This record gives sequence, C-alpha cells and structure tokens, in this order.
Amino acid sequence: MFTGIIEELGQIVRIEQTADAARLTIRGPLVIDGALRGDSIAVQGVCLTVVERTAETFTADVMAQTLSMSTLSAALVGSPVNLERAALVGGRLGGHIVQGHIDGTSTVLSLTPGDAWRVLRFSLSAELAPLVVGKGSIAIDGVSLTVSNISPATETDQWFEVSLIPETLTVTTLGERAVGDRVNIETDILARHVERMLALTATHNSQHVTTPRSAS
Repeated sequence: MFTGIIEELGQIVRIEQTADAARLTIRGPLVIDGALRGDSIAVQGVCLTVVERTAETFTADVMAQTLSMSTLSAALVGSPVNLERAALVGGRLGGHIVQGHIDGTSTVLSLTPGDAWRVLRFSLSAELAPLVVGKGSIAIDGVSLTVSNISPATETDQWFEVSLIPETLTVTTLGERAVGDRVNIETDILARHVERMLALTATHNSQHVTTPRSAS
C-alpha cells in the first residue's frame, strides 16, 4: 500500500527483456535504504517487488500483463521514474490510499501554464470514466493528485484535469510531461468497489425479475 507522495526521482539503469517479461534495475538510494528482498516499491505508480539490491539500486521483475497495461513497456535506460516505498503503518497518510495496481494508461491532451500552477488535461477511457470524479483522488505515475476538472458526462471523448503546484512539477516526472505523453493512472479504490457492488446488484436484480402471469 502506498500514499502517492513521491519520495525520490530514480533512474532506470538496466533493462533485461525476455519473451514475456522484463527485469528492471533502478537507481534509488533513498528508497532502497533498509529495503529487503521481497519488499514493495512503486515505480511510476506500479507496485514492484525487490528481487535484488545493491547500496544504490534495486532490481524487479515486471510480468507481461503489467507491461501491457503500463508505460513500463516503453521504458528506456536513463529514464527518470517516480519512486515510493510502501507506506509505514502508523505514519501520516499525506496523499490517499494507492495500491500500485494501475488501471491503465492515459495521454496528455494539453498543458496550460499559470503563474504558480500548471494544469494538465488527460484522456479518459470510457471504461475508467465512471471511476473519476471532480475533487476526487487519482494517482498519475504514482503521484497522488486531486481531480480539478472533468468533462461533462455527455461528451463523447472524456477527459480530466489536475492542477500541479511547483513542488510537484519539480520533484516528480510530471514536470517533464508533454502533449502526447502516456502516463499510468490508478483510480480511487473506493470508486472501484462501488462500481463492482452496483454491477453485482444490477445483475442480481435482473436475474430475479419475474414476468407477471396473465389473467385467465
């Protein structure tokens, strides 16, 4: 479990590709401090497991499903990545509950600069659109953010916006994002639970609808 508060900007230093997986070695001296084999570290919002470590790097395996759903499939040696260790029980929850189980990717549609803010607009698939609400929480590349604006439900092409402060632009990879870039997104777990409950309830109700008998 994570909070979406990025601890360190790391860097991919090695990529080993196989037929259906990849092994990434990432430099992150802060997040690897005290970490053990088997510990979880979020990389661009994706929960990965440490399989090897040195004083400054850790190595993690990324399975095919994760590669297909995330931007890690296009990772390059030298790419900067957002890093966060698993949340420490008893600490402050500065962001929101982030699992590191991303829902898919989104594309940067526009960037609007301001005096102290930068507004980024992202695409939103029809599948994920019901799970994103104005003023709700969302994780983008592992960064906990608040949805500042969202498209009307009647629009064909759905989108959402976040407003980034200078600190977020400086200490995360979001400051380098440009129009057309892909990012990993994870919607709020509470929204996903509600969607599932509503779907099951609707299915249950439809299966128990009876047709009234005609009067004889």
